[in-house]
This record gives sequence, C-alpha cells and structure tokens, in this order.
Amino acid sequence: MKMNRFGAGLFLMAALLIMSGCNNKAANEPINVPVPVVAKQIGKINVDQEVSASANIEGRKTVKLGFLVAGKVNYIAADEGAMIEAGQLLASLDPENYKIAKEMADANLNQAQDEYNRLNMMHERKSISDGDFSKISNTLKLAQAQQKLQNKNLSDTKLYAPIKGVLLKKGTEVGEIVGVGLPLFVVSDISIIWVNAAIPENDLQQIKIGTNAAVHISSIDSTFTGKIVEIGSVAEPTTRSFAVKIELKNPGLMIRPGMTAEVKMTTGRKMDIMAVPGEAVLRDPDNTSYVFIADQTRKQAFKRKISLGRMTGSNIEVTSGITPDEWVIVGGQHKLNDGSAIELK
Repeated sequence: MKMNRFGAGLFLMAALLIMSGCNNKAANEPINVPVPVVAKQIGKINVDQEVSASANIEGRKTVKLGFLVAGKVNYIAADEGAMIEAGQLLASLDPENYKIAKEMADANLNQAQDEYNRLNMMHERKSISDGDFSKISNTLKLAQAQQKLQNKNLSDTKLYAPIKGVLLKKGTEVGEIVGVGLPLFVVSDISIIWVNAAIPENDLQQIKIGTNAAVHISSIDSTFTGKIVEIGSVAEPTTRSFAVKIELKNPGLMIRPGMTAEVKMTTGRKMDIMAVPGEAVLRDPDNTSYVFIADQTRKQAFKRKISLGRMTGSNIEVTSGITPDEWVIVGGQHKLNDGSAIELK
C-alpha cells in the first residue's frame, strides 16, 4: 500500500516537472506580432533632365603680386585669409639703399642744372660752340632721367593691393631678402566667384550659356544658384571634356577659392525616373542604402539594398534595387527587421 502511494507521488512530481518545462519553453518562444506600417506603390515620375559634374572654385579676379625692386622685407600688412582693400599697403622693403641712391641722383641733377645754366648764358652770347652746349644739355637730361629712376625705385619698395579681395597666399616673411618680380602674394576678388566644371562631350549640346545651374558645396553644406557664362570651345585632350564656367554671387564671402563643388545644370528636357520618398530610405552602418519592401501576400517586410541617384524635391531617384509597382514601406520602417511580420495601414 505504501509502495503504491510512493509510486503515485513520483508520477505526480514527474508530471509537474514536464508541465513546468513546457510552460517555460512557451514563455521563452518569441511572439511574432505584426508591425503596423504604411506602404506606397512605386512608379516613375517625370522630371527635368540634368547634367551633373564636379567642379572647383576660384575668384572672379586673381592677381599675383611681387616687388619691382630687390631688397629686405620690413613689413607685411596681413596674414593669409585676411581681407585686403584696394589701394591698401600690403608689404614694403627696407628703403635705405634706395633713399641714398635718390640723394645721389638729386645731387647729380643739381650739379648738372647749375652747369647747364652757366653754359646756357655763354651760349646765348655765342661764347661756346653748339657742340659743347649740346653735351651739357644731354648731361642734364641724363641726370633728370636718373633722378626719375631713383624716385621710382624708392616708390617701388612699397607694394599696394590693386583690388579688393582675400589674401590667398603670403610667400615671404619679414626679414627675408627677395628678388625682382617674384610672385610673393596672391589676392583674389571673391565677391563673385567662378565655378569651373568639366562637361563630357556627349552632354555639351545640352548646355547653353545663360541657363541656371545648382552648385552644392559640401564643405559649407549649402546650395547656390549660378549662371553659365562661358563654355569652352576646345576639348581637354585626355578626358575629352569641355570647360564650363558658372558665375556665382558670394554673399557673406563664405565660399573660398580652392573649394570643390557638385554642379547640376538643367537642359530644358524631361525624363522619367523611378523614385522613392526620402523618408523610406535607411542606411546601414557601412552607409549602404536600403528600403523595406512590403510583400502583401506573405504579410512580411523584406530588406532591399538600393542604389541612389539625385534628389527631386522630397523624392530620391533609385537607379537599381527595386522595380516599378513594388510597395515600399514609408512609415514604421524603423521598427522592422528583414522578414518582419507587418500589418498594412
């Protein structure tokens, strides 16, 4: 009798353990609750045809400056990046040697002038020959020319900016000995800038002078509107591309020469592209773009990698990865994983 009770107790305990294990297993199993999402069917849209190109930026007018005389630099007005006014003293050389040379020229001129005055009186009285008087006349002219030259040399020890702009380059320092004509400073007028782009020959016929171009400068994260003012007439030999120059106003002087830009020029023609709403596009940690496609039959969302083109308003062009008439999830996609159950709203 006791053995039967003991066996029954063991059976009951085993049954309880089995039931407990089953309950724990059920509790640990994930429940695939459908995620409510919003989807949009993808089609083609009609947009303006564009030509895109990389570009570099330069000032509208850029001048390289150097001294017309040699000497030791004793003053520099500004550092690179500073704004320079037209007519501002930019740099100067030690003028001492040129001052001495001017004083010598002044003395020679005074002596020649005195000699000329004395002999001129004698020449008027016919006391000296025309040949002797001609010699002193030429000596006076030479002394006058020497004085002008030394005055100019002394003046050229000061270097003035011919235009208003930014100092792009300072190629010397105070105390340095510099030679004649060396390009020591570069000043650029950047109130209006040139955006220089290279256009493939196949796209050249679609570009016209006077049309607008969108210029995006990533370094300042801004887009500006410029105008095409020049199209090259000769192709670059290696790339077979043509130079296109775009004029762009520079408010606040934010844009500086040397920056790079992306240029988009409208052609006046239309084209059909496939695009998705911008909010539908997600990115992996490696910056790969993807969207979630809604499978309405299986009621699941599947991750799809895509390649992107240009922005068109609130949409982004998709060059590969999806086909027309597929449904792209545009709401609730941040809660999804590949294969997640979904409920379309």
